[in-house]
Amino acid sequence: MPIQNRVTKLLGTEFPILQAPMGWIARSALASAVSNAGGMGIIETSSGELDNVKREIQLMRELTTKPFGVNIAQAFVRDPNIVDFVVENGVRFVTTSAGDPTKYTGALKAAGLTVFHVVPTLNAALKAVDAGVDGLVVEGGEGGGFKNPRDVSTMVLLPLICSKVDVPVIAAGGITDGVSMAAAFALGAEGVQMGTRMVAAAESPVHTNWKQALVDAAETDTVFLNRFSRPAMRALRTERTTRLEHDDAVSMAEFGTVTDLYFGGDLESSIALGGQVMGRIEAVVPVEQILRTTMDEFQTTLAQLGDKYGKK
Repeated sequence: MPIQNRVTKLLGTEFPILQAPMGWIARSALASAVSNAGGMGIIETSSGELDNVKREIQLMRELTTKPFGVNIAQAFVRDPNIVDFVVENGVRFVTTSAGDPTKYTGALKAAGLTVFHVVPTLNAALKAVDAGVDGLVVEGGEGGGFKNPRDVSTMVLLPLICSKVDVPVIAAGGITDGVSMAAAFALGAEGVQMGTRMVAAAESPVHTNWKQALVDAAETDTVFLNRFSRPAMRALRTERTTRLEHDDAVSMAEFGTVTDLYFGGDLESSIALGGQVMGRIEAVVPVEQILRTTMDEFQTTLAQLGDKYGKK
């Protein structure tokens, strides 16, 4: 059944489930499937290919009538007019990440948009709230992609931030099903974001080799790169990333030609970003099935906990 809370009211969705804005991956095929299934599909900008992003936003309106959003990854988008770009394309919901929340929040809010900022620490969360965001995406260090070098797990970070802020919080990092969603809600979240789980979805545009690698991976099959420099990142363990694991400073040049990995399936040609939750992904299935089974399991888990531990 649809959930009504602060997240779904702000987003206009049936379910408080977001798809993470992975570069080159979070485009219309995947994002529209998430929106059509009742969640919030997000279009990425971290690829920097704004002409393609504009086409993807246009495609979204052909593929879904449901709400969707755009992410502004500040460290990777160099266009000084990115706010105008988002507003002119009729976007109503934005997540901002990888940068200072004071940079764009005011302009986005002035244009009438709903804004959530992605945070990896309590200090970042408090700064974002002071900047006027509508909500937060609290991202634990077990999640995939670019991270804070001083990573903190979702189990610690999420309840800490939820105890200090009044805005709605979406949990990210380690979320892949209804059980992990229920755990996030128990820790104070009102929504969840899935990244690695969505990379392995049937509608994800990445090569089958990458999806199968996620299915085959154990919970120990990620590496944390650049722990003592930036950008820190969590990625799938391959020969390439194992070689880089103990380097003091892994440069962005190590990503090589990312399209050879993303769409060519060569896992050694670049760095395949992904979270520890890959160890819990057992199959490539459609987005609609992911959301349906997640919500069923979420509600079943809550009911079972209530029956088992609730007051009699």
